Amino acid sequence: MCGIVGMVGRGPVNQEIYDALLLLQHRGQDSTGIATAESNGTFHIAKAKGQVREAFRTRDMRALLGEIGLGHVRYATQGTAANEQEAQPFYVNAPYGIVLVHNGNLTNTRELTDELFHTDRRHLNTTSDTELLVNVLANELQSQISGLELDPEQVFEAVARVHDRVEGSYAAIALIAGYGLLAFRDPFGIRPLILGTRHAPEGGYEWTVASESLVLENAGFDIVRDVMPGEAVFIDLDGHLHTKQCAKNPMLVPCSFEYVYLARPDSEMNGVSVYEARLRMGERLADTIAKYTPEGSIDVVMPIPDSSRPAAMQVARKLGLEYREGFYKNRYVGRTFIMPGQAVRKKSVRQKLNAMSSEFKGKNVLLIDDSIVRGTTSKEIIQMARDAGAKSVTFASAAPPVRYPHVYGINMPSRHELVAHGRTIPEIAAELGADYLVYQEVADLKAAILEGSDLDDLDMSCFDGRYITGTVSEEYLAWVEGSQES
Repeated sequence: MCGIVGMVGRGPVNQEIYDALLLLQHRGQDSTGIATAESNGTFHIAKAKGQVREAFRTRDMRALLGEIGLGHVRYATQGTAANEQEAQPFYVNAPYGIVLVHNGNLTNTRELTDELFHTDRRHLNTTSDTELLVNVLANELQSQISGLELDPEQVFEAVARVHDRVEGSYAAIALIAGYGLLAFRDPFGIRPLILGTRHAPEGGYEWTVASESLVLENAGFDIVRDVMPGEAVFIDLDGHLHTKQCAKNPMLVPCSFEYVYLARPDSEMNGVSVYEARLRMGERLADTIAKYTPEGSIDVVMPIPDSSRPAAMQVARKLGLEYREGFYKNRYVGRTFIMPGQAVRKKSVRQKLNAMSSEFKGKNVLLIDDSIVRGTTSKEIIQMARDAGAKSVTFASAAPPVRYPHVYGINMPSRHELVAHGRTIPEIAAELGADYLVYQEVADLKAAILEGSDLDDLDMSCFDGRYITGTVSEEYLAWVEGSQES
């Protein structure tokens, strides 16, 4: 999971890209980067480890000249979080010069690495799958060029050939020096990408593409639509929009975990309001809680801030229970799920949350969280509730048990890291230290997200083990686990 944004403006775009990355900071905190391009094709790139506010200085922003640009916030899935070389964007100098940012995870990196070396004769300097993607795009674009000039049809044919070669999830934005901005999405639309426009004060149109709609709304862009699965969008330097479907058999199957946890609640993705989906998760979770917990065993409902709050409110309302805020959140500590390393996550839980004893003392509390992945955070939170004086602790997850690795851009690569893998729900409850443990049903989560939308399906692979690209084998999962452990 990462956050990406691209802009084609009529004036400098550096500050607006910076502002957009601040809004996308929840999607990645390992590193960040911005690239801009002048009309003569000169690129300016600044990238560093850490969060947006600490990564860029005034001198960096002044150097980011140009009316077209892109930005990225990274949370590591493929590659190494500590390696500054793997911060995006990535640059290749031919053809023309391409800078690219990517959200997602490629699942045929071994084959692509071999092809790029032995067939395409391209050198890779990192283990990042984004570097693979930009080199595949560059190679395919090179093969389409018949003269000096580049036209949109050549760009679209190159993207079509990228779809033929690349497997996995990818929402990507690229700058092509001297020509414009390209954005494209994998044939299943697993990772989000949305297009917006606005009238420029100087006349004409300005454009943006971003991971989440809140970026567009905050900057005064009108939402045009989601980039479709398999589609490529090319915006030239004059602000003209060109689009084409570049995949043979596209189908929209977005990642369900975006709605559970990753996205901000004030975003809309694929026609579904994230906030409203989370409210519906709470409605359905309430029925399951009533089914599996003894009557009278809950006095009060509390959310684990922030992403579980809509679900918790609906649980309390439907069950007729008091809703209280028992945890105070330190907003200057990052999201623990996307922090690299178990030790860092565990330490950060108590730095991030503080339990207020007045809300817990002598009460039977129901804690609602958006999901339980490794169990590290949940175990600490349950103990914090007990330390604050809770009489009993029931823990409920708005998502089903995460029993399988997620290989499409979320850092859940190893089954042995997942607390639900190979355990029954009572065994998980014992591991976490909860008196009762309730999970959302898989069918209920799917229904809560799809309700009222035009979507027919979701990627729920981490819950049901069904990998929608059809290219994820047991051998691949074993290789991913082995490479993470080495």
